Amino acid sequence: MAENTPRSLQDAPSSSPDENEFPFGYPTNICEDVPGQKFLCSNCNNILKKALQTLCGHRYCSACLTWIVRNNKNAICQKCKEEDPDTLGEESLLAEERAFGDAAINKEISELRVHCVTLGCSWSGIMKDFEEHQSLCEYALIPCHTGCGHVVMRRKLADHLENGCVNNVTVCQQCQCSLASSEHQEHSCEGSLCKEQKPVQTEAASKEKSHSTSLANKDGCCFSEVGCEFRGSKEKIKEHEKSAVGAHMLLLLQHMRQLQGTLCSDARAAQGFPPQPELSLKSAGKSSSDLQTPAGLQFSRDPEVDCFPASSVPEDESVLQQLVREKVISELENKLHVFENIVAVLNKEVESSNLEILAFRRQSELDQNVIRGLELKIAELHRCLTQKDAGLSSLHKSLLFSEQASYDGIFLWKITEVGRKLQDSVTGRTVSLYSPAFYTAKYGYKVCLRVYLNGDGTGKGTHMSLFFVVMKGDYDALLPWPFRHKVTFMLLDQNNREHIIDAFRPDLTSASFQRPVNDMNVASGCPMFLPLSKLQSPKHAYVKEDTLFLKCIIETN
Repeated sequence: MAENTPRSLQDAPSSSPDENEFPFGYPTNICEDVPGQKFLCSNCNNILKKALQTLCGHRYCSACLTWIVRNNKNAICQKCKEEDPDTLGEESLLAEERAFGDAAINKEISELRVHCVTLGCSWSGIMKDFEEHQSLCEYALIPCHTGCGHVVMRRKLADHLENGCVNNVTVCQQCQCSLASSEHQEHSCEGSLCKEQKPVQTEAASKEKSHSTSLANKDGCCFSEVGCEFRGSKEKIKEHEKSAVGAHMLLLLQHMRQLQGTLCSDARAAQGFPPQPELSLKSAGKSSSDLQTPAGLQFSRDPEVDCFPASSVPEDESVLQQLVREKVISELENKLHVFENIVAVLNKEVESSNLEILAFRRQSELDQNVIRGLELKIAELHRCLTQKDAGLSSLHKSLLFSEQASYDGIFLWKITEVGRKLQDSVTGRTVSLYSPAFYTAKYGYKVCLRVYLNGDGTGKGTHMSLFFVVMKGDYDALLPWPFRHKVTFMLLDQNNREHIIDAFRPDLTSASFQRPVNDMNVASGCPMFLPLSKLQSPKHAYVKEDTLFLKCIIETN
């Protein structure tokens, strides 16, 4: 057994090598390649022997499962304990009636390449031939069947029985002296050799002698005693026995005829009739009425003595055909039984698979319902988040407006990234910029500034244009219209040297200063507020660190 076999299994009574070398599974070291985990027993960790699969899906040797169930009350699968001890269920309980033969894995195991690990033996083959080899291996150590206590190689057993076994003795019938088999031929008592006496061997010695004889004939056909002279290797002998069934049946029939002739002759002699001439196979079918005594007297057919039926060669052939048919029918019945077992195992597996599929389908339906519920919740949450985002955006704009808003008619506008925004204005991506709204008073006019960094109208491409925009406010209904307050623009020199200042009074007839109907009126102001060359001149600091400041002052007096 392998080293990892449980102690409880090692302590179990082992059978003799000729019956079963490995009752609890085959050791892994007999395999040519390392066997996969699916080929190993969940108990003894050896290669499965007569594999059984339990309801939990693990596999056991038939003997291992029987031993576990008989020695443990409510036995639980050890693999289930090791894998997940918190989720043990009813399917983890072990019982012989709850396990079924795993025909698929047994077939795979029977095809594994193995070799004999007995020292001196070079045999190799497949697993299904391994046990047969174990019972025939000439290098295997076996105990002497006589009980002498010696363990010898199977190939040397005959020599041990002949020369060294103390229990293999015969008894001289004259002097009743116990002699070893090697001493019997030379033994003499009272001056006479006892060669005429037949040695009386012990029962164990007789069995061992017949066993040695059968071992010596293994290279010949098992029908050699009835006339078959075929000899060869074990594989050739197997093929010969399968292909020569008809010839062997005929040899057996001839042998039976000869035995019948011998018995018939003995019977006639016992009743006082002269011995019958020796019969051949061809003459075996003749009637005994054709046989005459030496005195020339012809005897009538005696039914008690004549043991040869009046049969012919065609009748022999019909008997032979019947024997062949019976053999074929027997083989077909055996195959049918095997197929029925396989079908039964497959039916169990199909039934188990169907139950699993139904369980999976039910679980899948439940999961789909849960998924649909979660999807509805996610959609509702997404809608709520969208509303919250819109509210937050509105609050952000309101907060930004409240931070930047002015309520005294004076507004300072900081424009950053002037270089990029000027380039966007040149390319037309963003032509103009609007400032945040500001007020002339707490409840006064709502206005803003609009700047074209690359100019607009008459100043396009040469000047920066700055405009004033009257916007629609919440309190326009209480204010006098048109808008008539003086507006002053300033571009601040960040070195406080030379600010650019321009001012205008509204044209009361212009639609730009009437009460707004839309969100804002048409802008009005200075299209040529500042030449671009002066804006970018290093002599001035209108743009510093890519930032400029515009200021608007509205006279409210």
